[in-house]
Amino acid sequence: MTGPAADDDVAAWARGLGLDGLVDIHVHFLPERVLAKVWAYFDGAEQHYGMPWPVHYRLPEGERLAALRAIGVRTFAPLVYPHKPGMAEWLNGWAREFADREPDAVPTATFFPEPEAARYVEEALRSGVRCVKVHVQVGAFDPRDEHLDAVWGMLADAGVPAVVHCGHGPLRGEHTGLDVFARVLERHPGLVAVLAHAGMPEYDAAFELVRRFPRVHLDTTMVGVPFTESFMPVPDDWPARLAGIADRVVLGTDFPNIPYDYATQLRAIAQWAESDDRLGEPFLRAVLHDTPAKLLDV
Repeated sequence: MTGPAADDDVAAWARGLGLDGLVDIHVHFLPERVLAKVWAYFDGAEQHYGMPWPVHYRLPEGERLAALRAIGVRTFAPLVYPHKPGMAEWLNGWAREFADREPDAVPTATFFPEPEAARYVEEALRSGVRCVKVHVQVGAFDPRDEHLDAVWGMLADAGVPAVVHCGHGPLRGEHTGLDVFARVLERHPGLVAVLAHAGMPEYDAAFELVRRFPRVHLDTTMVGVPFTESFMPVPDDWPARLAGIADRVVLGTDFPNIPYDYATQLRAIAQWAESDDRLGEPFLRAVLHDTPAKLLDV
């Protein structure tokens, strides 16, 4: 149960758990010119973060897709996100086309606080979107913005999960903080929210939101891996805490923009499962497949 040693071992390891593949709710595919800017930002990570962040899967799109499939990912949510007004609707169109041509990618969407947001999110939901990405830090917006109240309400009514990067990791933003996003949940308690990176580094606050709101989940993206443990480590009793919310944790990785291989994240999850008798293989099957598959309706 210690997890796969390398990417080449993942598919067989998953089969050993009784899974025909993994379901990853936090993967990024973007238009090429947007992705180039993202990678350029990571190239300057020592300036931005004070440490290098080499993108492990810095490959052309076709090779990235082939790598994800070879690893054993059966279904994934290709998340897109804007950093300025007027960008989200265009990204949604691109994401729709991407999902149409890649059958293992679920259709996704995003939004920005702007007057058009309710209209284009409603259109996205009508078109069959199954996951939405919200990046509070990159977008530098307040999730409580009045332009978004109707959007959050539509998502809650539709039961479509929103993967929300609202924590302070890896950098604090003007409107980051789980206390800020808690106000959104208080207004829309039925929202299916997936706290990206488990709310890193506000792990205690993330668990409190899961306790308070029955449709809040945590994703595993970059949580517990050696890279992140060096500056935003999980609490010592992390596996024991997970045992209390085992059905509210979903696989996320941030592929391809991670500074290590995919198997590294899976080893971290496997170590949690091994560290508490209440977790074990049932927890792995839930995190790696069953719970994200349910959220994404696959």
